[in-house]
Amino acid sequence: MNSSTVEEFEKKVVISERMSMEEGAGNCPEIDSFKIVELLRRFLAVQQRRAQAYARLKRGFEDFMVSGVESTYQQLCSEITVEFNDCSKQVLEMESQFLTPHCFREDLAHLLRSIQNQEKIKLQLTATIQVLKKAGRPSERLVSHENCRYSKPTVHECVHIQKITEASGTEEAEADAEFDNALKEAIQGVQDAVTTINEHLEEVRYEIAALED
Repeated sequence: MNSSTVEEFEKKVVISERMSMEEGAGNCPEIDSFKIVELLRRFLAVQQRRAQAYARLKRGFEDFMVSGVESTYQQLCSEITVEFNDCSKQVLEMESQFLTPHCFREDLAHLLRSIQNQEKIKLQLTATIQVLKKAGRPSERLVSHENCRYSKPTVHECVHIQKITEASGTEEAEADAEFDNALKEAIQGVQDAVTTINEHLEEVRYEIAALED
């Protein structure tokens, strides 16, 4: 192979390599900022749904504590559970979208995952608070008389009447303290989760603003 032939061969190799690189670049999809903004706005809409569901749950529980009608409250809990499950399903789908080549924003996928985890904690602790409030403090719980003995139609021998001793008083105080601590920890946990969620939502809003500039 003479020198001129070698030069022609090298030119063809260079041209071929350049074309391959250009073709490869053409096959790599561009990051779609509009798609990212759309997903983030959809996510904020899901968070609004969650906020509305929590408001419904709060009102329903307050109504239950006044009326004592548990069937209505249980029905509401079932509806809220379906709502939260649907919200979580949608967010998981958005998470996966952020990992596609058109978005390729692993940081945003991680952000949504962090919010999901905090929402899970918030829901669990909200349920704990309602269970505790429903039960009431041990020393304030109503006593059931279904096991009491009735000597006359209107007179019964209450099995709950007992001599108050120092030991029983201490036991009741300890039970109340344990209840108070559990309720306080659950409330604080919800507040911490809400604070973290709000901070992450601010990050989402900043990201939207930056992409729309």
